[in-house]
Amino acid sequence: MITFLPAMTTLTLPTISAFPHRRRHHLRRLIISQLSPPSPTKPPVIIVGAGLSGLAAATKLTSLNIPFLLLESSNAVGGRVRTDVVDGFLLDRGFQIFITAYPEAQKLLDYNALNLRTFYSGAKVYYHNNFYTVSDPLRHFSDSLSTLVNPIGTFFDKLLVAVTRIKVLIKSDEEIFKCEEVSTIDLLREIGFSENMIDRFFRPFFGGIFFDRELGTTSRLFEFVFKCLAVGTNTLPANGISAIPEQLAGKLPAGSVKLNSRVRMINVGMGLDSGVSVELENGEVLRGESGVILAVEEPEAIRLLGRKMDREFREPRRTVCLYFSTDVEEIPFKDPVLYINGSGKGIVNNMFFATNVAPSYGPPGKSLVSVSLIGLFEDVSDEDLIAEVVEELSDWFGGSVVGSWRHLRTYRIGFAQPNQCPPTDLMKDPRLGPGLYLCGDYLTSATFDGALVSGRRAVEALLKDEALLKDEALIQV
Repeated sequence: MITFLPAMTTLTLPTISAFPHRRRHHLRRLIISQLSPPSPTKPPVIIVGAGLSGLAAATKLTSLNIPFLLLESSNAVGGRVRTDVVDGFLLDRGFQIFITAYPEAQKLLDYNALNLRTFYSGAKVYYHNNFYTVSDPLRHFSDSLSTLVNPIGTFFDKLLVAVTRIKVLIKSDEEIFKCEEVSTIDLLREIGFSENMIDRFFRPFFGGIFFDRELGTTSRLFEFVFKCLAVGTNTLPANGISAIPEQLAGKLPAGSVKLNSRVRMINVGMGLDSGVSVELENGEVLRGESGVILAVEEPEAIRLLGRKMDREFREPRRTVCLYFSTDVEEIPFKDPVLYINGSGKGIVNNMFFATNVAPSYGPPGKSLVSVSLIGLFEDVSDEDLIAEVVEELSDWFGGSVVGSWRHLRTYRIGFAQPNQCPPTDLMKDPRLGPGLYLCGDYLTSATFDGALVSGRRAVEALLKDEALLKDEALIQV
């Protein structure tokens, strides 16, 4: 919850006895702290949450030699961007692909050190019991010739893809995030794409990216991702998606990250106790006189603050990701391609053989299968869900192939992405109040890049406010 302390500028020590014992103790401590000489050094900036946005904020502070303390409730950095090791396999927590064209990521990350492994630029669409390739003509020209005549959209649809590509490439990111918006489905229809193309390709492909087959997501996010796909490539870090936050954390000062430190609440004072403090579950209270940056998912931010944000909260996007293993010899295809469900039937949205993209995702001689569903399927048990997925993919690849797969783990992810249906503000001010700032992909774009941008912006806002306070102090003197 968020706690406000009333201003008591005329309160004297004798009047404290009028308050209850706990209140008296708190007020005495506040008054004494005001009478004591100021500390010669300011406490560090406190960042709550070591996901991508929190790590980006910490990275910015590090570059400016500003001290900070980064608090993380779990046992590792990354937030939603985590990888588990199971029986020698690397299991990313949910379907996550890193696009190399993300502009903020290019500034912060060492791509060579990540050892990025590349997907095929396109997808294979399952439709009418067959697979049809949809490819990028600039990267796979010969493959694209067959795309022109396959049943995934019309010839005119393929021309519209090229036109749409040109339109987004000539826009700056700022223009995209500020332009008039509609839902993605409405934009695709306005452009002129056929329902066949929308249902066979756009719903499963971009629905898998946004975890939204209805394509209600803002057209701004669609255009930004479409632009990044046009100039970049889809990749996986060789050591799992968690290599991204781990690389950021590895560049932070020693001792600046505190794991297993769950925050109970954020306290915002007024009057004598102006400032923001962070109370941990263990009872420890940390005062953030230099500012507190709240870098957690929106529902967690609401819990810590005990109040709604100045925005409508929407139910987040949810997903289920299932992993299977099999022998290398048992997989039907060897190419590093994403398979999407264009049939309009079943529960599988997309899948891929992760070890075809990055062999390091599995032990020698073994293949890793990643399957993604949209929604949480709360009323279906894990066992029934596994059985349904195996039965459905047996139609795709054959029962004798899929029947040999061994289930490794199922991830049910209740918050995969923030819901970014129109209206949106993808350049929202991170300030929540004096000394308190927000960051996270719900304030920008629901992408890796959006999270990184939001962390930087929170620090920039904090530094700007601090500079204004110093200016005001000089004017008063």
